[in-house]
Amino acid sequence: MQVGITGAKAAADWAERWREIVTRRAAAGEGGHPGEHRRSDYWDRRAPSYARITRQRHDEFLRVVRPYISPRKTLIDAGAGAGRHAVPLAELMEWVTAVEPSEGMRAQIPHRDNMTVVASTWQDAEVAPADIVICCHVLYGIEAPIPFIAKLQASARERVFIMLRQGPVPHPATELRRRMLGTPDLPVPQFSDLFMLLIQMGIAPEVTFVRYPVVNRYADMDEALADSQMLFGAGWDEARARNLLDEMSTRDGDQIVIDSGIALSGIAHWKPAT
Repeated sequence: MQVGITGAKAAADWAERWREIVTRRAAAGEGGHPGEHRRSDYWDRRAPSYARITRQRHDEFLRVVRPYISPRKTLIDAGAGAGRHAVPLAELMEWVTAVEPSEGMRAQIPHRDNMTVVASTWQDAEVAPADIVICCHVLYGIEAPIPFIAKLQASARERVFIMLRQGPVPHPATELRRRMLGTPDLPVPQFSDLFMLLIQMGIAPEVTFVRYPVVNRYADMDEALADSQMLFGAGWDEARARNLLDEMSTRDGDQIVIDSGIALSGIAHWKPAT
């Protein structure tokens, strides 16, 4: 459902709030963050561990989107990552277009005959409209979310889905910052920010919240350290981080396993205006 919004200042204020959060995080020295792509090699370096972690994660997004898909429909996944949603959706739909800028992430996406993988950011992607457009955990580092979301909506014939987290980043780096620096997690846009931004864009979405466990798995301690350093920001102390990660982790065979607790995410979805 679409609603009329009066007062351009309110919309500009929420967009500005979003921009300030993103720029504060970048200024704090974080190496990279979903959607940010400030360092060209960030997701290339993180891709193997990220793919391993998310393939075993059940975030219930597919359950929420399932009533709106069918074998004759098409879908765009804007920021597909390693394909954790695009691949299972391709098994249920006529065609899926997975848009992903990171070469390392694209290399992790399994081939499907009815899936096209586009090497591009969403902002620069040239793709035909689809019935469904999804965007999961991508907007965190986008400084200008309004044109990004407007393009999602313009590319969808039937439904748009945006999934964003509410709460701290469920990653070992968050706990390492708390223990090593005694400071809160670096700022990041929340689902609540997204909801208010959508309202002020004239979009009144349906909302579904999902909770799911986040367990981070690494091939070895060196991989866990490298992954944590990229998200930690300024003040990194590798020797201390190694000791703390050893305390925080358990072993599953050769893998390092770190339980990051239960994540809460919101899924906003709506029918685009005709």
